[in-house]
Amino acid sequence: MNLRHLMRMARWARNPPSEKRVILVFVVIALCLALVAVEKWIGWPAWATVNKMGR
Repeated sequence: MNLRHLMRMARWARNPPSEKRVILVFVVIALCLALVAVEKWIGWPAWATVNKMGR
């Protein structure tokens, strides 16, 4: 951990983010985890896979 991280943590301790921003971050994290879970259980669709091209 360097000085930049310590300064950022000190600034966040003095001025914490609003409740709406915290909720937004948790919603985005939940959506990402839901996408990962769907990919693990159902699998990646064939139409979304890139075809390898030869030389």
